[in-house]
Amino acid sequence: MNWEDVYAQWCAIQPLSERDRDRLSRKFTVEFNYNSNHIEGNTLTYGQTELLLLFGKVVGEAEMKDFEEMKASNVGLKMMQEQCSLKDTPLTQIFIRQLHQILLREDYTVYRTLPDGTTTSYVIHAGRYKTRPNSVITRYGDRFEYASPEETPALMTDLVDWYNKAEESGEYSPIELAALFHYRYIRIHPFEDGNGRIARLIVNFILARHDYPMVVVRSRKKKDYLEALHQADLVVGPVPSDGSHASLRDARHFVNWFRKMVTEEVQNNIDFVQTHDPNVWWYDGQRIVFRSQNSGRILNMLMTEPGITIAALAKAIGINTSAIQKHLKSMTDKGYIARREKDGQWDVFIIPSS
Repeated sequence: MNWEDVYAQWCAIQPLSERDRDRLSRKFTVEFNYNSNHIEGNTLTYGQTELLLLFGKVVGEAEMKDFEEMKASNVGLKMMQEQCSLKDTPLTQIFIRQLHQILLREDYTVYRTLPDGTTTSYVIHAGRYKTRPNSVITRYGDRFEYASPEETPALMTDLVDWYNKAEESGEYSPIELAALFHYRYIRIHPFEDGNGRIARLIVNFILARHDYPMVVVRSRKKKDYLEALHQADLVVGPVPSDGSHASLRDARHFVNWFRKMVTEEVQNNIDFVQTHDPNVWWYDGQRIVFRSQNSGRILNMLMTEPGITIAALAKAIGINTSAIQKHLKSMTDKGYIARREKDGQWDVFIIPSS
């Protein structure tokens, strides 16, 4: 699978029908917000995310801040989608800071207990560049420093100016432009929190400005995502200003990973639109093929009659109630469906092929 072939396939099925555009849009809304926030530790399940964003329902157990964070994420996504349609408008730091303000909503204080038992605190600023140094402990145990608060404004000016000039010149393909922006931005880490979420919004801003499909960085591939960034860091070196000015060649490990990810995501979109098989369903970007036709039949009945009883399901499908319960438990455990505690009705989160 290579990008050129997949992109040619994508172009060949354009324009999509209004129904397919709507199905892809709803799918992307849930999958992007769920995965981008899940990577950063949000505890909402895929099903909770769908019910919240598509139907405005708060269900199940989770901290309220995770619900609020997910709603804010979707507002940021909508703002990004509106902005990227203004193709004659350059990218600005003001827009990036506005996105950050939307994602974090307001300033908040973080408290930390030090090894000696004393407590310290610091403020996370919404929509403002960092006022204290930030770093990360890699999975290899070493500390990796990002740009200092003092050098961040100048490096962000360089980054945004570079992007606007590079876009205008056509020197890079949209995928290269998005990947290199992501890498350079992360090496600056301009905010105290929310940098990854901003980076994933901006890469989609860049792709969409060039009429490429938007993509989802899957939380189940977080390890590969971070490893690609790490491998690029090994080439570029630890100096933040070097990272924020990295060349395409220097950042090649991340750029290559990003191209592969985009290729897989667009192929997934093509398959989603073109597959019409009652045994094939879709869940969080995965193609699910049921071995038993009864699974698909049960799901279809739950979608059309969410209040149906197990006994009625068994009668309609033509199998005993214990077999129905086994199917329901398996699909519940995998997150495909959930039963509401209040009224006993079923919610279906897995998407049929047609």
